[in-house]
Amino acid sequence: MDFRTKIQLPLGTFSVNQNQLITLMGSCFAEEIGRRLESDKFSCDLNPFGVLYNPLSITKALQQLMEGKVYEEKDLFFEGGLWHSWMHHSSFSARTSAECLQRVNSRLLTGEKFFPNWRVLIITLGSNRYYRHRKTGQVVGNCHKVPEKEFEVKDLSVEEIVSAFLPILERMHEANPGLRILFTVSPIRYLKYGLHESMLGKSVLLLAVDELQKKHPEYVHYFPAFEIMLDDLRDYRFYAEDMVHPSDVAVDYIYECFKACYFDKTALEVSQEWKEIEKALRHKPFNPDSEQYKLFIAKTKDKIGQLSQKYPLISVQKELEQCNTILDKL
Repeated sequence: MDFRTKIQLPLGTFSVNQNQLITLMGSCFAEEIGRRLESDKFSCDLNPFGVLYNPLSITKALQQLMEGKVYEEKDLFFEGGLWHSWMHHSSFSARTSAECLQRVNSRLLTGEKFFPNWRVLIITLGSNRYYRHRKTGQVVGNCHKVPEKEFEVKDLSVEEIVSAFLPILERMHEANPGLRILFTVSPIRYLKYGLHESMLGKSVLLLAVDELQKKHPEYVHYFPAFEIMLDDLRDYRFYAEDMVHPSDVAVDYIYECFKACYFDKTALEVSQEWKEIEKALRHKPFNPDSEQYKLFIAKTKDKIGQLSQKYPLISVQKELEQCNTILDKL
């Protein structure tokens, strides 16, 4: 007997490996998947604007990346002793406008540089609700704790989301025909909206993604993270202490489903090989001064070098330095 609802996964739609660049944009769930991809030694460009939740901010961010936007002081505002950008997470904020601009523009430059080499763009939508700053008329990606009365709050319809995304997706595909665009909807519910309102918002996002996928099924795809969390893992033991965010175990499970869908044979082999290298680097020897341990670390370093030669996009500098530090002490 089956005691759980098994989600039908979109197997075989496309595949990736560590020789391809993956970009992730959107909610904090995108960060969770991005960190796990990085741990599997994928080269990822993760949220160049920081966390973004609503479709209008995400589409504007993609447009600015494509157009090579350079931020100036007039694009910033001063609040609470810090300079901020309405489009960026508070991690970009700083005490001076020059420092804030340096953080914003250097990160944008990285994203712009990598755009021609993007092979997969993962967009995680969090909410259909957006905030428009009354004074400037700008849709904001982050409110930076500015009082809510200074914003106009609205919910996007399916049609408005599709209209916002369709032109930029088509432009991106024209500029980079090999790019695959993978949508997910964050399984994190927004209790401050109310559970019913949160579910309505998620439904709008799901319908909008479905419409985008129907318009361009050859390069627009959907991964059912939302359904896996709510239907397959429908138990509070899979939630964090706040009973809203998925636990690490739940995200790990969703990520394993993701790997089953999109990792090719090579990606799975590299993932397994790298886990063995990580295990070796974490190993605590009984006698750290022994010749045997020195040979063990030297062999691990050789494995890292061989993997790096085979997959040039893999970043292994930190691990090589770790090996060299150990070997220098022996």
